Formats: sequence, C-alpha cells, structure tokens
Amino acid sequence: MTIAPNIVLRWRGWSLLLARRAFWLNVILFGLLVIGSTTALMLGRLPIGTQEIWQVITGNAPSRAVEHVLIDIRLPRLLVTIGAGAALGASGAVFQTISRNPLGSPDVIGFTAGAATGALIWIIVFGGTGANVVLAAMAGALLTGVGVYLLARKDGRVSAYRLVLTGIGVGAVLHAINALLLVKGDLDVAISANLWLAGSVDARDWGHVWPLWLGLIALMVPMLLGMRPLGMMEMGDDLAGPLGVPVERVRRWMLLGALILAALATSATGPIAFVALAAPQLARRLGRAPTQPLIGATLFGACLMLGADLLTRVAPFDLTMPIGQVTGIIGGVYLIWLLAGNRLRNGAP
Repeated sequence: MTIAPNIVLRWRGWSLLLARRAFWLNVILFGLLVIGSTTALMLGRLPIGTQEIWQVITGNAPSRAVEHVLIDIRLPRLLVTIGAGAALGASGAVFQTISRNPLGSPDVIGFTAGAATGALIWIIVFGGTGANVVLAAMAGALLTGVGVYLLARKDGRVSAYRLVLTGIGVGAVLHAINALLLVKGDLDVAISANLWLAGSVDARDWGHVWPLWLGLIALMVPMLLGMRPLGMMEMGDDLAGPLGVPVERVRRWMLLGALILAALATSATGPIAFVALAAPQLARRLGRAPTQPLIGATLFGACLMLGADLLTRVAPFDLTMPIGQVTGIIGGVYLIWLLAGNRLRNGAP
C-alpha cells in the first residue's frame, strides 16, 4: 500500500494541490500556536486559568481585573508577538526566494537596520515617542528598500547576487549611523532608543496590533499568488521569462510586499534577529518543499516568536531578557548548525 505524496482539494472548477508532509507540518505548527497562545494568556503575576479565559471570550468575565489583564495587556502582547513573527517569516521566505540564498533575509540584507535608523532619528533627533516611532521605522525601512533596489539595478534588471551584496553594504553603513546616533544623543534618550533596539513585546497595546495585522491580512493573499511565479524565477530569469513570467514586475512587487511586512514587524517590536532567516529554512527542510513555503514560513515565524516570548517570561532567577536577544541566541545556534551541516555535506575539512 502506497500513500499519495500530495493532497488534492477540489471545489467546483477549482482545485488545490497540497504536499502531504507540508500540510501536516502546518497543522502541527498551528496546534503549537494554539497551545502556546493559551499558555501566554495564562502566564503572569495574576494567575488566570483556561476556564476564566473562556469566560472572558464568552462575555462572562469573572471580574473586571481579569478582563482588563486579558484584553488590555496580555492579548495585545500575544497578537503583536504572533503577528510580528508571521510577518518576518513571510518576508524572509520572499527574500530568500528572490536572492536564491538561505542568508537572504531582511535583517541580513539591511532593511531592518533601515527601520532602526528611521526610529532612532525620530527618537534621538526629534524626541518623538509612541505611534510616531512606528511610522518613522516604517519610513526608514521603505526608504532603505527603495535605495537598495535602485543601487542593485543594472541594465534595467536586479540580479540576486547584486541585491544581497548591495543590501549587506547598505546595512553596514546604516549600523554605523545607528551607533553614531546613540553616541551623540542625549543620555536618557539614548537609553530609551537602545531599549527599542533590543527588540521587545513588553507594554504593547492595541495601537501596535492594528497596523501590523491589517497589513499582514492585506498582503498575504497577493503574496501567496506571487509565490508561484517567484518560484519559477529560481530557475533563472532567462528561463522564467519565456514561460510567461513578468520577471522584473514580479520581483519588484514581491520585494515591496516583503519589505512592508518586515517594516510592520520591526516598527511594532523593534529589530528582531534571525526569525526571518530561520523560519523559511526550517519550514522548507522539515516540509521537504522544493521552494520556500510561504504558509509554513509564516507559521514557523509565529511559533519562533511565541516560543522566544515564553522563554523570556519563564526565565529563572528573575532574568529579564528582551525577545530580540533571545531570538538572536536561538538564531546564532541555528546559523552555526546550518553552516556546519553544509560543511559536512560538502566534505570540507
């Protein structure tokens, strides 16, 4: 008896082909998200059980304090955590597909540094706070993305090689500018800016949730539709073009969508390292997918962020760690594993 490798869903004239392994991986990841989300809502100084959570959902909150803690404090933090992880995972999948490089992610190519530059300029130079920091971070990321794209163009085309190298160069310059801003700024303001640079989901409210989730919902369907021609472009522009793929137009719009997702995530949480790098690769390897799976990368990104947030909340000795530092540690271990694995496979000494 053989098991079909794919699942085919049909409805009227429409059909959807799903890889069986990737499908069940996504189901498992979604289940982990549900379990992790419930745990995140229960953790805190005020113990809240699953029954009380259900009572709040059904409009029969046991007390005003429980309702306030869940709706105004823990739920916005949870939604920002999941939304930022999902946005970074999807963004990383697109960037890695376009660059044809497992290291091609918005934090490596420099777009996250651009968002940080925008936020730092607003915080340190203009003394801005609150929602304006979100807008400044988005503006910084978008301007960086446009600059990298224009610098990487040659003869009307953008090659994956030039995009990665240009992004790394621009990112190095922006990191230096960010360090200079921190050194030259007022001490108290610089401390506040440095806390933002660490990446955190503490004290997030509904003002952080709505822009992130509205952007995520609006962009996911167009990006899902764009992943098929983008996957064909992995064979090379010269092969994808004759097959009817408008290469530059697809690359340009998918880059813009991925850039907006990375900017939304960074503006809501601050720079978060390695989620956009690791999530697509883990989804591809565990699902054994031939190309970067957008849905799998999205779910993996959300799970990685939620797992990192839970680690920060149960750390021993009252150790307080920003979520950006936790993902940096996890991502560093993953990067070492990735490089070591490639070295062993290639037979390097």
